Amino acid sequence: MNYFTGFFGGLVTIMIHIVPVTILWALLTGNTIFGMDIINNFMEMVTMIGNAGFVGLLALLFIMYFFMGCEKDCKRK
Repeated sequence: MNYFTGFFGGLVTIMIHIVPVTILWALLTGNTIFGMDIINNFMEMVTMIGNAGFVGLLALLFIMYFFMGCEKDCKRK
């Protein structure tokens, strides 16, 4: 289990670091990376969370908890 948690923890860490780079790339060049329009997808996610009311608030809290928890776990390793 330690192998799998370490692997997936590392994978999530890589993804968390790739997102700002892809946003910067899209802003500077106007092109997408791997066919994903990350800025448009992010804006759609924010709109869906905003329109969902209380469920959206719970989803936002869960997402924040996930990223804050990952940051603490990733620094320990």
